[in-house]
Amino acid sequence: GLVYGDNRVCCDTQQLKTLKNNIQIPLQCPACFFNFMTLFCELTCSPRQSDFINSTDFSAFNKSTTNVDSVTYYISLAFANDVPIGGMTPMNNETFNCTQSLDDGSGPCSCQDCSAACGPTPVVPPVPPPWTILGLDAMTVIMWCSYIAFLMIFLGAVLGFRSSLNVVLISSYFLGDATCCETLGERFENCLRVLFSSWGSMCVRHPLTVILTSVVLVSICSAGLTYMRITTSPVELWSSPSSRARQEKDYFDQHFGPFFRTEQLIITTPVNASFIFSPTSGGPDIHFSSILNITLLHQVLDLQTEITNLTAEYKGETVTLKDICLSPLAPYNDNCTILSVLNYYQNSHEILDRKIADEFLVYFDYHTHFMYCVSSPTALDDTSPMHEACMGTFGGPVFPWLALGGYEGTAYNNATALVITFPVNNYLNDTEKLGKALAWEKNYDNPNLTISFSAERSIEDEIDRESNSDVTTIVISYVIMFVYISLALGHINSFRTVLVDSKISLGIAGILIVLSSVACSLGIFSYIGIPLTLIVIEVIPFLVLAVGVDNIFIIVQTYQRDERMPEEELHQQIGRILGEVAPSMFLSSFSETVAFFLGALSSMPAVRTFSLFAGLAVFIDFLLQISCFVSLLGLDIKRQEANRPDILCCVKLSEGQQVKSEGCLFRFFKKIYAPFILKDWVRPLVVAVFVGMLSFSIAVVNKVEIGLDQKLSMPDDSYMLDYFGNLSEYLHTGAPVYFVVEDGHDYKTIEGQNAVCGGVGCNNNSLVQQIYTTYFGISSRISNVPSSWLDDYFDWVKPQSSCCRYYNYTGAFCNASVVDKTCVHCRPMTTTGKQRPNGTEFMHFLPWFLSDIPNIKCGKGGHAAYSSAVDLIENNTDVGATYFMSYHSILKTSSDFIDALKMARELTDNITQAIGPQNKTYSVFPYSVFYVFYEQYLTIIYDTAFNLGVSLVAIFVVSTVLLGFELWSAVLVSFTIAMILVNMFGVMWLWDISLNAVSLVNLVMCCGISVEFCSHIVRAFSVSTKSSRVDRAEEALAHMGSSVFSGITLTKFGGILILALSKSQIFQIFYFRMYLSIVLLGAAHGLIFLPVLLSYYLIVKVVLIQLIRHAFKKKKKIVKFN
Repeated sequence: GLVYGDNRVCCDTQQLKTLKNNIQIPLQCPACFFNFMTLFCELTCSPRQSDFINSTDFSAFNKSTTNVDSVTYYISLAFANDVPIGGMTPMNNETFNCTQSLDDGSGPCSCQDCSAACGPTPVVPPVPPPWTILGLDAMTVIMWCSYIAFLMIFLGAVLGFRSSLNVVLISSYFLGDATCCETLGERFENCLRVLFSSWGSMCVRHPLTVILTSVVLVSICSAGLTYMRITTSPVELWSSPSSRARQEKDYFDQHFGPFFRTEQLIITTPVNASFIFSPTSGGPDIHFSSILNITLLHQVLDLQTEITNLTAEYKGETVTLKDICLSPLAPYNDNCTILSVLNYYQNSHEILDRKIADEFLVYFDYHTHFMYCVSSPTALDDTSPMHEACMGTFGGPVFPWLALGGYEGTAYNNATALVITFPVNNYLNDTEKLGKALAWEKNYDNPNLTISFSAERSIEDEIDRESNSDVTTIVISYVIMFVYISLALGHINSFRTVLVDSKISLGIAGILIVLSSVACSLGIFSYIGIPLTLIVIEVIPFLVLAVGVDNIFIIVQTYQRDERMPEEELHQQIGRILGEVAPSMFLSSFSETVAFFLGALSSMPAVRTFSLFAGLAVFIDFLLQISCFVSLLGLDIKRQEANRPDILCCVKLSEGQQVKSEGCLFRFFKKIYAPFILKDWVRPLVVAVFVGMLSFSIAVVNKVEIGLDQKLSMPDDSYMLDYFGNLSEYLHTGAPVYFVVEDGHDYKTIEGQNAVCGGVGCNNNSLVQQIYTTYFGISSRISNVPSSWLDDYFDWVKPQSSCCRYYNYTGAFCNASVVDKTCVHCRPMTTTGKQRPNGTEFMHFLPWFLSDIPNIKCGKGGHAAYSSAVDLIENNTDVGATYFMSYHSILKTSSDFIDALKMARELTDNITQAIGPQNKTYSVFPYSVFYVFYEQYLTIIYDTAFNLGVSLVAIFVVSTVLLGFELWSAVLVSFTIAMILVNMFGVMWLWDISLNAVSLVNLVMCCGISVEFCSHIVRAFSVSTKSSRVDRAEEALAHMGSSVFSGITLTKFGGILILALSKSQIFQIFYFRMYLSIVLLGAAHGLIFLPVLLSYYLIVKVVLIQLIRHAFKKKKKIVKFN
């Protein structure tokens, strides 16, 4: 401070004590503190005050004493940039710039207190401009050019192959001997045919044995449902236990406890009650918004009090807010933390109404207190004659950006929303206490205020309500599909035989087999202990029904079109039919099973669980269809041949001649549709249209949005939609973000402290400094400077502060509020004492700091703010893991959340690199409550490509083997499925469907269903004996196309349309829209594009082979010449 030598000062002892008490809170910046002390001490106690202070107004106090009412303080231009007036000697003491060191050895100020001391501000990399060509989107231009080039080449090739060269090439190709693969493939095909024929014959000859065995096995597998567990936890559903975010969350929970539960209200008012407040102390008028009207504040306080008094029943106990709330000063102060503007008034109507006024003016009231508290939320005294505190009743500050919303900058008086937050304790492994918290979380309401609210359990409750409300819609959807299957499976030859020809009972049995396969899959994995998810329950029945029904229609309709050979018995006929169609069923089912099981390699729990359950369900469904269903089909045919009506099979009708005829749909496909699609002029148009669709989809695939808007998970009538809307509109601060330093950093050394702290002497690239610098970044997702326990600890332990004291005789800690002469400062007022503590001294005082409760004498006590931020280890002799807390800015969209996570991780990676010694393994990581949900989007593109790529490879390999090693047929199947998937991305872009775990599950399912649309057609084409490729494609489309159309397309179409009536937005978007797109695209590619492609593919195959042979011969000649 100042040195006046032996001169007397203009203060008595009492004034010096008062002065000392008024400057107990030291500033972190030494230069700022010195300049402040100079100004304060010169004004108060300087012996040369007459040189720069002039008394201007006086009043009589009594006969012998005169009061000085006002003075003029003259300060030099160099000191305060003011203008000196003649006749006085302005005060011109030495001052220090914040970048200068003081004479007592104190270093320059830190970056947080002095922007001039900061290093260069990180330059935000410019946002890369969109990729354009000639001002147009590059992908669009490239795909347009590619599409035009393809059309020219394709049309040239089609016209060229009409020449005699076509005949020569094809003839020369097919006149050659069969290759080894073709021979092996034919033998493999014959083996499958014989195997399935024998199996089908056995199932028809011993139906009861097969059916009973199937029922027993299904019952045993389904019994596992008694062990079924359904995962509803969003963390378990979307975050892998091995993911970085999940491991960081577990680390945070274990060292600091789980993140608290949040109950929050956002309150606005339709009432226009804004007003102007005119301060009596001078200054401009202040506009106050309607929500800060005192009448409305009283109503809000009534609402807040009503909520705090809510009770709930849990296991016979009455649960109150105090039983579960966050009380940072417990057990000394058990008041609940309530982050509300009303806590500026101690949640009291009386204090809210308190004012100092006379008959003319109001000098101090709730307006002045509000303006003081929003600028100094940690103040324990508002300096008014009322001496009201701004700190909340729970012993902590209420920052205005947490309690107010809808304002610009720092104009808190213009806020249009009040935010009330009740943090509630969360419990890691205590289900009893967690149950009490869940029981207390209820709804809130008030007639005079517009209230949107959210409890911690609200989202899960609304999802449960949504699921229950959609049960009816889902049931109707499945009933429609079931009714269609039951009616469409029968082939009515005449009205007279309608009761005999119908196959309602067989259709119901087929549906039961499909459902049994789902139950078996769920039961087997429940035995193992793998929990189910809602996605599994909602999606897998749809998938297996599509696959299973398709196979049922193929078997039944193939029999209906078949004529029994002379001397052939029923079991032989069905065995022969099964030998024809079962390899195709085996191809599709096994391809899907392998693809799904490989999809279980995904790191996303939702996708992995779905893939496991789906793969097993599809394969069990296939096994039941070729065994149990075949036996049931044999019994049903015997019933039909005995002229017994369906369902009422005990009744025998009069004998009539059995006449078989082709079905209407089969005749349509055979006589009209297939010939038309394969006409010479139609085929090029089909190729042009579908390649155009593919080109468009490729052009927009990178434009599909990533993420899942949380509003979509809510029903249309959910109260949470208002809350989400107000959250985005009014709030200025997002979720807390914790920068965690793992166990291993040495805080006891000066080097270790400088690498982390943000005060004087700390490194410019320290943890706190880097977060602080990021806060000022242009694209920063950090909204507040970090709270640093280390810097506050250094301020608390300084000898200039009255915070750190101990009893001189016992050595125990002495709180600053204790008045006891035996309490002495922890550190002496010496140069050494003013330096930071290190070594054992650092650890000696740290537990005192963390247990010190803030009070009016010392607001730096760390118990409220940091008691959970520092993990003391080894019997309080060392510091383990710690965190430094800040807040994210308000995050509105999925891209905002993803960017915030990426930015925080980039920041902590830089911090780790800056502070982590090379021989240490600890690191710094960010943690916020939403990271575990949004981390999946950092790798969603890779996960999508991996899952779909693995599925396509699996389909290709299995198709190659089961199609008799016909490589080109497998290529066509895989290529067509890949086209369907790419076109799905085009639909997603057109229909605003974002890419996330739900849509990825649907894409994986799309891959499986597409096999059904494609593989049967291709195999029918491969085994066809027609002479030309067009005739073979026509035959395959007529025979298999009608079954695929009636089995999958029509079955699903009616059921999907019902999903459009769902109240759930997530059902409307991710189920109705995506399911409809899957069925329509699958049917279009399988029944239109694929037959046309098959009619062309032999030419392409021959050309490619000839080109390869020509290139090989040319290379061989060059080698010989050399």
